[in-house]
Amino acid sequence: MKAVLDTNIFVSSFFGGNPRRIIDLWKVGEIEICMSEEVLEEYLRVLVRFQLEAEALDDLLQVFKAGENICFVRVQERLEVIKEDPGDNKFLECAVSSGADFIISGDHHLLELGEFRGTRIVTPATFLQACEKGAGGN
Repeated sequence: MKAVLDTNIFVSSFFGGNPRRIIDLWKVGEIEICMSEEVLEEYLRVLVRFQLEAEALDDLLQVFKAGENICFVRVQERLEVIKEDPGDNKFLECAVSSGADFIISGDHHLLELGEFRGTRIVTPATFLQACEKGAGGN
């Protein structure tokens, strides 16, 4: 199952809860995380701003470097779907380019879409429920 993680999910994973459970699924290979250059740049920019513990950030960078369970994509199409927050379009672009099953987000601009070109846009809780049911294909 392929998923694009909104930055808010990625950052929230450092504090536990459902976002952490999603990252744990990624680390053990239950899901594949899709990233574009723009998405990865935003993750790193925001994580540095949060001044996370050096050890936690280093562990994450090592996972990125290993490239396991990560689908890096080159964006094939620029989108202008979310006018209110154009920065969110990068997650749609990544999902379209990677063929992701899900975008996982807490952002209302994305969640209001519900689905985009075959990619379901869901909260962490909804995603975890879908995982338990075996939804999402791939």
